[in-house]
Amino acid sequence: MTLFSVANVTIDRGFDGGSRSQGAFLSIVITSGLSAVIWLALGVYDDFPAVSLTAVLWFALAGVLTVMIGRVFLYASIQSVGAIRGSAIKRLNPVFSVLLGVLILNESLSAGGVAGMVLIFSSFGVLVWSSIHAAPRPDPESPRRNALGHLADLGYLFGPVSALGYATGYVVRKQGLTVMPDAVFGTMVGAIAGSAAFLAAALVSERYRSDVVNAFTVFNPWLMVAGFTSTFGQICYFVALKYATVSKIALITSMEVFLTMFLAWILFRGSVVISRDVVTAALLGIIGTVLIIAF
Repeated sequence: MTLFSVANVTIDRGFDGGSRSQGAFLSIVITSGLSAVIWLALGVYDDFPAVSLTAVLWFALAGVLTVMIGRVFLYASIQSVGAIRGSAIKRLNPVFSVLLGVLILNESLSAGGVAGMVLIFSSFGVLVWSSIHAAPRPDPESPRRNALGHLADLGYLFGPVSALGYATGYVVRKQGLTVMPDAVFGTMVGAIAGSAAFLAAALVSERYRSDVVNAFTVFNPWLMVAGFTSTFGQICYFVALKYATVSKIALITSMEVFLTMFLAWILFRGSVVISRDVVTAALLGIIGTVLIIAF
């Protein structure tokens, strides 16, 4: 949770007005390289575990979902709306996890779970409403187009996509860990698969090509820190999945938004404004997460 909070703040701080996914590919490369080094070192020290092709396929699919979709759109969301709001939007993760459990795993949905999802969606609604309310008056000739454009520019469309990618990836990742409980190996395979997906996208997208080139030609210390903290955070999350349920981990990470607030206020006190709407949204999101997990 702490590592992800640091990543949230440094992703925001490192944005220089360029691509909305700036730094995402750099973080994926760091995750690939660092997890490979750790896995090789552990293998040399304590023998390499037997590799399961089934687990590799699960981990690769999880990597495309969490690293390519989840992380890239998370970067875009944070660099659009800021670290604190972006972290609050991530509370949509447990909502999508529950919905996937109901739709795919035939799990039941309790009244507490429904109430929790309503609160989390309300949290998201508070953030959207506050941003629209604070936005400049739209062009009277096309108010609808301006409002939708404003939302897209602020990244409130990127956050839910990221949350859905992460939630789906966590379900897939858990399947891989049941076959081969090796957190570092799973992280490495997922990151390599995510890198391959990003490079494939770069073949048809100028924005992704620019991100790939900048990852190796432009040194941004904030995005470098974000890459390392995202990597260690993902490895720690993977390890936690071996010893605890997804719901328990989600409860712990739900406090990420408040830690992000604290770090942003400490590090960038002069430029960070924590509004009442953001605090309200964070509280609604955390209470909603607790209801989903408790019931």
